[in-house]
Amino acid sequence: MEHRPGGRGRLFGPEPGRQVPKRGDIDHRPAWVQDAVFYQIFPDRFARSERVPKPGRLEEWDSPPTRHGYKGGDLLGIVEHLDWIAGLGATALYLNPIFQSASNHRYHTHDYLQVDPILGGNEAFAEMLAACHARGIRVVLDGVFNHASRGFYYFNDILENGVGSAWLDWFIIEDLPLNAYQRDEPPNYAAWWGDHALPKLNTENPVVREYLMGVAEHWTRAGIDGWRLDVPADIETEGFWEEMRRRVRAINPDIYLVGEIWDDATEWVVDGTRFDGVMNYPITEAIIRFAAHGNIDEAIVEPVNLTLTPPLDAAGYGAAVDAHLQRYPWEAHLCNLNLLGSHDTARVRSMMAGDDASVRLAVVLMLTFPGTPSIYYADEIGMNGAHDPGSRAGFPWERPGEWDSGLLEVYRSLIALRHAEAALRSGAYRRLAADGGLYAFSREDAGGGVVIAVNAGPEEGTAGLGCPVGELLWGEGNARDGIVTVPARSAAIWRADS
Repeated sequence: MEHRPGGRGRLFGPEPGRQVPKRGDIDHRPAWVQDAVFYQIFPDRFARSERVPKPGRLEEWDSPPTRHGYKGGDLLGIVEHLDWIAGLGATALYLNPIFQSASNHRYHTHDYLQVDPILGGNEAFAEMLAACHARGIRVVLDGVFNHASRGFYYFNDILENGVGSAWLDWFIIEDLPLNAYQRDEPPNYAAWWGDHALPKLNTENPVVREYLMGVAEHWTRAGIDGWRLDVPADIETEGFWEEMRRRVRAINPDIYLVGEIWDDATEWVVDGTRFDGVMNYPITEAIIRFAAHGNIDEAIVEPVNLTLTPPLDAAGYGAAVDAHLQRYPWEAHLCNLNLLGSHDTARVRSMMAGDDASVRLAVVLMLTFPGTPSIYYADEIGMNGAHDPGSRAGFPWERPGEWDSGLLEVYRSLIALRHAEAALRSGAYRRLAADGGLYAFSREDAGGGVVIAVNAGPEEGTAGLGCPVGELLWGEGNARDGIVTVPARSAAIWRADS
């Protein structure tokens, strides 16, 4: 690639040495989040403990996952694998729903105050929470407050008693008797995406609203560290999320509230009255489109609510990042949950057509981006999987020969570097170069900073950064007199030379 001098781009975030101005208590966002590395666990598929009794008809752990079958992962299985999680460098867990439910994913809640018995019940949850906190690992639960299930007590009462039920106004019902099971006809009640199994709660009813506030308060008092809030845009009741924030913050001023918003989330995070941050899917898209360099399996991606084509060159990636960083206050960016995949997407390796270099470059970009990174369980060993249910397989604990040990080391080494370098956790962001396949940027704070260069192109890339570069901290690359050279399809991180 022909060398072109770089230019120092706009700085996003505070000038090094200056604090972000506070905007009042309502906008307080928990400082621990920017220092955290999250590990997302789908509880039925992570690990199974012999200490938790199980029903007789479980799927074989290593068999392909299905939409309705259980594999029997549980919360004590998490406890027994905390060495793995801590060894990776993760300091926080995000758990998909754990409350009693008749589904392996547990987004169909039966009882919001009981942990599912297959997971070990409330006793296992208490043990898990204590074990995590003893290791300094935070725990964030999935809050599904827009809809419940056909087995939810109050909905089930309507199924049994019809017009005589005392709970008719807990839901939005068009007609009786309820059509809860005939899928060839739409449900005659409001249901999430028209799914008969997911009746929408009537949050305009003050009794329902108070019930849900009480659920959030109950588990906050139990000691959790945050809530990931499912489909929050579907709850349109005025003031609902503002009230929930006030009430859980009254119990734990540092509780983390992160919303599942897939697109521009300005209205959700800009003033700090609802969420601290959101699941950062726009950056997921940009990272994958750049790092993949066209290595996208379109058949795998098709069912996923992500736009991963056409590819982005370095300039296109830089423009996407700049536009995104202009949207929100800096403190919101530091609380966004950055991810490459989740239970709602295919596995990142599968989306990137199994290309090892693409996955590694994406990991570099995700772990150095402003915000808190979130790793979907087993992505660190290169697990494959198509969209649900394919991305929800059991962790292959008994088959280490299938693990990508090189990728695992990439994750471990980059997470260790992130913990060691404060600039990677909270430092301001500046684009330094974007030419062809080579994109370079810095993270800067009062202590100095780091320079990251990612070459997604098929040829060696060279760029002038307009700033001096010091010691090589990670990866492959050369730097001299502010000019860096990075081999094809690789990345490097240097200490910024003050």
